[in-house]
Amino acid sequence: MGWSAMMVALLTATPVFLTRGDVTPEAELRSEAEATWKALEAHYVAEAGGAPGRAPGNISLQRGEGMLPSRNGQGRPGVVELRQATPGVLDARLRVALRHELAHQFLWWACPASAEDRMFHEAFALAVSGELAEWREAPYQSLSSASAELARNPSVDTPRARRALARVLNEDAVFPKALTRRLRQCQDGARWAVPLSVDELAGVTMETAASASVVLSRHSGEVLLAEGDIKQAMPYGSTLKPFVVAGSATPPPVLPPRAEVPEWLCGDRLPGKVDVKTALLRSCNGYFLDWEGQGSAPKSFGPWGPVLAAVGLSSEPLDMADAIGLRSTLRLSPWGLAQAYRLLAEARPDLLAVLADNAARGTLSELPASRAYAGVATKTGTVRDADSRPRLGWIVAVDEDLVAVVARPGKMPRAFADEVPELLAKVRRKRAGLEAARVQVLGLVPPGGLEAACRGSGFALEGGTPRALPEGFSKLEPLVSKGAAVCLGSPWRVRFPDAPAGRDYAGVFTASAPPPYTPPPGVPISPNALKARRGSDFLFRTTRLQYTAGVVAAEDSELKGEARVALALVVAHNERHADSRHPGRPVCDTTHCQAFLGTVRVRPEEERALRLAPLRWREWLPFSQGGQEPWRETRPRTQVESLLGRGVTAVRFAEGRVHYLHMKGEGGAVFDVAESQPCEVLRSALKLPACPRTAAFENARVTFEGRGQGHGEGLDVEAAKASGLEAARILDRAYGP
Repeated sequence: MGWSAMMVALLTATPVFLTRGDVTPEAELRSEAEATWKALEAHYVAEAGGAPGRAPGNISLQRGEGMLPSRNGQGRPGVVELRQATPGVLDARLRVALRHELAHQFLWWACPASAEDRMFHEAFALAVSGELAEWREAPYQSLSSASAELARNPSVDTPRARRALARVLNEDAVFPKALTRRLRQCQDGARWAVPLSVDELAGVTMETAASASVVLSRHSGEVLLAEGDIKQAMPYGSTLKPFVVAGSATPPPVLPPRAEVPEWLCGDRLPGKVDVKTALLRSCNGYFLDWEGQGSAPKSFGPWGPVLAAVGLSSEPLDMADAIGLRSTLRLSPWGLAQAYRLLAEARPDLLAVLADNAARGTLSELPASRAYAGVATKTGTVRDADSRPRLGWIVAVDEDLVAVVARPGKMPRAFADEVPELLAKVRRKRAGLEAARVQVLGLVPPGGLEAACRGSGFALEGGTPRALPEGFSKLEPLVSKGAAVCLGSPWRVRFPDAPAGRDYAGVFTASAPPPYTPPPGVPISPNALKARRGSDFLFRTTRLQYTAGVVAAEDSELKGEARVALALVVAHNERHADSRHPGRPVCDTTHCQAFLGTVRVRPEEERALRLAPLRWREWLPFSQGGQEPWRETRPRTQVESLLGRGVTAVRFAEGRVHYLHMKGEGGAVFDVAESQPCEVLRSALKLPACPRTAAFENARVTFEGRGQGHGEGLDVEAAKASGLEAARILDRAYGP
């Protein structure tokens, strides 16, 4: 039957509602009943896939006689009895009772086979009447205790039983899938062989639980390992408790444990006063519920709510039980959880320090694998079914370089704790150079001219608090003025006037003003060289592997084989020996250090280089493009004299230096003075391809001639290409055995 045909059928399937004047006003009561019935019909069609095939009978709406004090309504097929507190007023309680009882009437008509299934009837009525929100406001009840209550009272005819049923229904944030399946069974006319059970009703939330593992780089954000469906959203257990703490605007309280409350059963020898550190390490649900009860707990994770929403949290938590995973109503994927912890590690190292004690005195303590977690911050989570059996276990692990999230169905975290250290070791065996590399970037560009965009989810950290960034490009300088700028799920894209298309930067930006730079007396220096030697106001952190690949690509993107391995070894070495370039500061991204134009795709040669032993030298290792290609460049004589002195003559080049005579006046006498300085000073200022071999002075011009490119010191990249030697031999020839 088509949708329009079904709707016509529904319009003719509304029963006649009969009143007899004892519940008033009658017209408003009938109108409310008709609207409720139409809503029930639409809901049934949406879930069952069709409309019932017969017309409903008349339904009498009347005042109830002899109802229990706990009831506002009751009924039997064809009759709804209501309690009216004030004649002439249809208050909220009466309207809810009407909707509840009409839901039963609807099932007696549309699904007569289920007439004896009290659990199904009550579950449907609670789900469609609007009562669940009210039950949610009641004190927290665990799923296992709700299940036990329903086992004692399967007829669901007491307030305690209805509260327990509401608790089970609240496991689903949407209409329960178990009820959808049963409604379709009604529509198909199937035999109602087995009544609805609590396990069926509560267990559907775990149908999608699956094994998955993901490992991210804390520095670059790249996914280093993915096993299973890492984007599949699942209930997350207790793994988001640190975000509740991070979202608090005030210091979390110190609370007395309540031994009589099941949610406070969180390990032996619980102290008489529990602080937030103990609550996190023991994963004490009672602490967080009582914190909410005090009224000072953050709502919806506070400022961390937008972070979790950005990485895929299925919806906003309605209360603390939702937030800390006691109800399995919300879902988050392993990938999303890893992204959130990457940002948390950047923003709140103090919280990570607390979680680093988990293997010593928390939920992963006293295990054979506990020692393997030294230096690793961890958080566990367990999702349970109605019988308190583990349906899904989680472990989040964060060390100085990596974020790992592991989910295993049907297991407690302690049962697979040994897998996580092995997973981290596996990633490090697979790819070297995952430790952090820091570089001063974009120092030649005026700070106000730099713009950055995050194609994933961008956040600026301000005093440890995340602020979501708008889509599109924004000025980089304000993004890092109060803390780090992190792009989740994507590299940053950075542009400026000379690079309007932008460059990728997979990593984290921060601000760090360099100290003032004063050039040595008498040494000429161009404005750009002065900027390069000063350094940059922006620091960029990525992995050593990503940094090395970026420099090699910027220096010679076509380089291959052993020569590329050799250059990669030098680049990675220099990242750790930058003190001669910028004392006490990271390496820069200009030719004063080694060029870096953003992150690129890593090549096998860079991976191989980072697996090799560190180079034996203990100082900066120079390199240049080199080669023997002849070149010829002309510069104004005035520019050359501004660097070497007025009346410069007898210019020659030897051993990486420029030697010359220039006129000097003293005591009225003028004479020639012999001078020399590093050739790189002249080459850089005049922007020559390499240190020249000759200089010819021709009136107002000076013509330089030379071969190759670069300063000519250390590793000659072109010579390395042509040598056919292994990387180790290339480096021995460049820097000495």
